[in-house]
Amino acid sequence: MANSGSAPSARLIAVRKRYGAVTALDGVDLDVRPGELLALLGPNGAGKSTAVALMLGLAEPDAGEVQLFGESPHALDARRRVGVMLQSAGMPDTLKIRELLAQTRAYYPHPLDADACARTAGIADLVGRRYGKLSEGQKRRVQFALAIAGRPRLLFLDEPSVGLDMESRQALWSTVRALVADGCSVLLTTHYLEEAEALADRVAVLARGRIVAEGSVRQIRARVAQRRIRCVSALAPETIGAWPGVRSICRDGERIEIVTDAAESVVRQLLGEDSALTELEVQRAGLAEAFMEITQSEIAQEAA
Repeated sequence: MANSGSAPSARLIAVRKRYGAVTALDGVDLDVRPGELLALLGPNGAGKSTAVALMLGLAEPDAGEVQLFGESPHALDARRRVGVMLQSAGMPDTLKIRELLAQTRAYYPHPLDADACARTAGIADLVGRRYGKLSEGQKRRVQFALAIAGRPRLLFLDEPSVGLDMESRQALWSTVRALVADGCSVLLTTHYLEEAEALADRVAVLARGRIVAEGSVRQIRARVAQRRIRCVSALAPETIGAWPGVRSICRDGERIEIVTDAAESVVRQLLGEDSALTELEVQRAGLAEAFMEITQSEIAQEAA
């Protein structure tokens, strides 16, 4: 759980960054707090990669300030407290995994034991193999092992689940939750919104280089009026789909799922037209629907 009384592990303060005519970040304020997982979400080109690059010292802001544990991102002491798993990683194909682990652990003053690191990342059976011989999913698990090898207090995870099967993804989630519970800060960027919904303590949504929404998953979901209605009904989906306020509808056997921004009137109509209706549930729309509505609203404002 985040410690709101402690200084941020990483911070962007009124940061602006341009690449030629393109404004990647436009006055962004963003904190990554100790012991929290912050999911940084946004459509392609929103500025997520730029924000991460600035925090890692891989790019310099045109204006504003970047802090890593209260220091410059270039400070060695701050950098040694960071672990990174980027979406693309250039690793020597000829090295064995145990050699990669040894090489990475040597950068840190108090690294995780190599065997413990391999077990935690689920790669104990891979340490004798060469990196270039691994599948994409296996490479991602190795990259995660390297990211946690230095016992980081701040972990950057850029699309960590890409290439992983469901079992490996669930194992990764479990390990990340344990790291956060132990006080590690995590900045997660992902296109799998169910991943953000499952893991995030806080969500920040970037669009057009600005933070357009920030808060807990519950707070982000509460920003949209959509609801999800589930029930067992004999009514035809085409009939329900024509009702006012119904955005989408799908049927799975007898069960119907409706997405609507007029939940009360749709429920009344369901009950009025199907006296045999059962198993009625009404839920707030998920993070995916909230994300789509927030970002589409921003795009519409830009086009106006």
